[in-house]
Amino acid sequence: MIQTKQLIEFIDPRLVARHCAASRAICCKKTTGTPVPSPVVAGGGASTRAAPGPGLLRGRTRGRRGYPVAVALAAIVLGSSAGPAIGDVYKYVDKGGNIYFSDEPLPGAHLSLEWKRTSKRLVSENKQQSEKVQREQAAIQARIDARLEASMRARTDLYSLRPSEPVSGSMSVRRARYRHLIDDAARRHGLTPELLHAVIRTESAYQANARSHAGACGLMQLMPQTAARFKVGDIWDPAQNIQGGAAYLRFLLDLFDHDLRLALAGYNAGEGAVKKYGYQIPPYRETQDYVRKVLRHLSAEGGVPRRS
Repeated sequence: MIQTKQLIEFIDPRLVARHCAASRAICCKKTTGTPVPSPVVAGGGASTRAAPGPGLLRGRTRGRRGYPVAVALAAIVLGSSAGPAIGDVYKYVDKGGNIYFSDEPLPGAHLSLEWKRTSKRLVSENKQQSEKVQREQAAIQARIDARLEASMRARTDLYSLRPSEPVSGSMSVRRARYRHLIDDAARRHGLTPELLHAVIRTESAYQANARSHAGACGLMQLMPQTAARFKVGDIWDPAQNIQGGAAYLRFLLDLFDHDLRLALAGYNAGEGAVKKYGYQIPPYRETQDYVRKVLRHLSAEGGVPRRS
């Protein structure tokens, strides 16, 4: 015989409450020898069935996946105020999909015995299930902690970058030529001018006729498909090129929850690459170097606040 406290020894009552409250949880009801309306009959309507005895526990599973028997039994036991010791437990399923738990064999051609458990085995299974859940939760938490730690290290690195040297010489002249276009694009797309300067300095060094081996064009090195995506009519026109690049940066910042590192990685490698690698900077040397370089230029522009 097994006492109620033994049956639930390894079951967390909060876990039981969550399962019973969930829409796909096992809904069990302790019945008596008199007909009791049940809300768990197929079709959504209630039915009245007479229980064979005081030891009958009735319920029905929802969804394709069943929940551990320990949860259902513990939920039933927790729902009862008191009772005699429970010995062997029988699980029956009828043709309508209703599930019955009982401490004695049940008659009836409509019932099919699914299993019989001894009290000792139930306690053992409950303990094993609880330990498995705890191990899985610990593993999940460890992964979350590792990702948070990596993110914090990356953010710390962002502020420890040595800034680039100030723009000088011929680049300074080109910078001044496009400053008003950069300021206008920054206002229009809710960006800082410093960010656009940092990207343009990295992409083209303010050379409006720059073209990469991959086919990226102009001050912000737009690919033709990106230019078309953001309604750039003339990819070589400095004003349109800057507006298109600023629009793409705005899109990426919104997409990646204003994470500047991910937005820059997406600008270089495409947003699909960032998603592919779990919303992290892709493991491409070019992309990683690109993000560092832009952030260095941004720091030189005064766009990255210093830590106190």
